[in-house]
Amino acid sequence: MPIETRVHGAGGTVSQTADELGAEAVAVPVRSGPVAPAAEVAASLPFTLDELLALHKAKGEPGEVVPTQVRVGGKVRELLLYGVGEASPADLRKAGAALARRGRGRAVLVAGVPSGDLAAFVEGALLASYEFKIGAPSPKGPLGALAVLTEAGPEADAPAIERGTARARAAALARDLANTPSGEKDPSWLSARAGQVAADAGLTVRVRGEKELAEGGFGGLLAVGAGSARPPRLIEMSYVPEPDGDAPGRHVVLVGKGITFDSGGLSLKPNDNMKLMKTDMAGGGVVIAVMSALRALGVRARVTGLVAAAENMPSGSSMRPGDVIAHYGGTTSEVLNTDAEGRLVLADALAYADAELDPDVIVDVATLTGAAKVALGLRTGALFANDDALARALTEAGAAAGEPVWRLPLVDDYRPAIDSDVADINNIGRPGYGGGSITAALFLREFVGDRAWAHLDVAGPGRSASEDAEITRGATGFGARLLLDWLTA
Repeated sequence: MPIETRVHGAGGTVSQTADELGAEAVAVPVRSGPVAPAAEVAASLPFTLDELLALHKAKGEPGEVVPTQVRVGGKVRELLLYGVGEASPADLRKAGAALARRGRGRAVLVAGVPSGDLAAFVEGALLASYEFKIGAPSPKGPLGALAVLTEAGPEADAPAIERGTARARAAALARDLANTPSGEKDPSWLSARAGQVAADAGLTVRVRGEKELAEGGFGGLLAVGAGSARPPRLIEMSYVPEPDGDAPGRHVVLVGKGITFDSGGLSLKPNDNMKLMKTDMAGGGVVIAVMSALRALGVRARVTGLVAAAENMPSGSSMRPGDVIAHYGGTTSEVLNTDAEGRLVLADALAYADAELDPDVIVDVATLTGAAKVALGLRTGALFANDDALARALTEAGAAAGEPVWRLPLVDDYRPAIDSDVADINNIGRPGYGGGSITAALFLREFVGDRAWAHLDVAGPGRSASEDAEITRGATGFGARLLLDWLTA
């Protein structure tokens, strides 16, 4: 569901802008210490801002909000003193999120913003305003409009506001796609949404249906989707930047796991483990979302997005433990567990990218393993890579975007875990090795040839059970902002 809050720049003072726009609330930043600002809007208060901060034992930490009332233009309005810490991008992102949450139900909030990364502030405010709800709206709707004032002025602020808005809307699209119930969302639905995004963002799109997948040898997608009445799809989206002289630019391929619902297949999950499986296509949603923002952000690389979409269901036609799959390009895998299906569809897409698209680099994104959650918890993604420079760049992009990843090793001593007696490899790993996220990454590595490649396992941070800063309950869109930071670096 699109973010309803709008952010725009404004000039003049906080008081003037609040009066002109009829804002119900105004906000001024407080740096850590806390350092009370010289805020003209507080001139009518019967106490100093320092006294107010002391009363509330405020520290100026990002996310902290101290409220009071102030008379502006003959009308009483809410005054929010909001902490910005050291005004780093992470601090401003968290501060923007706190303000947006405090402003729920308000039509207009006017906020002074300190010097720093205004795009991060906007991004935090918009993502905290995100809501996915089917049925009656929440009693308090999101903040209607956020007017921001900086020393630079509205004209200078416009590019940063546009950048933060584009990134937030991409992350919100990834959340929307993952949050949509699987009763509505099948591979065909996801393909149609990708087509709409492509039309809006100036991209081309090709969707391979069941017949083309069979003719092309995409055995992993066909096997995983075989148990469902709703057949699989391979979505291919292409972005070509505006010409830039004679420079050819690099070609990046992004690959996303698009399991629109994962029952586990014949290796059936317990009921509780199925409840979040509408979000098992979060990686595919991230790829579609990233593709949607490339032109708006002026990305110079050529980018192809592949989403391997299937529904993993049990039926008489399902793949069985013990089956052998021939993937795109001919590599075979033995199915030891039908609930390790994500790597089977990713394998086809990775092999296709390597053989047919001639990329300089491949990055895949997937809610792949519970083992990654055990290793790194629910806020940090697992990163695997066969290229140190690529791993560094993605780690730095994740830190800058507020989507941290931690590199885990591709342990070659674990490679025998995926040996098979009857095929080239198996899909789950033999007992005695552990390291489930590592053996899954080793499986994927078999399909990328000699390409520079990275794998993002976002099973932990791809979903959230609570709100925190810019994160909302449900799908988080984790990976979209990381990849956009990397592609625009």
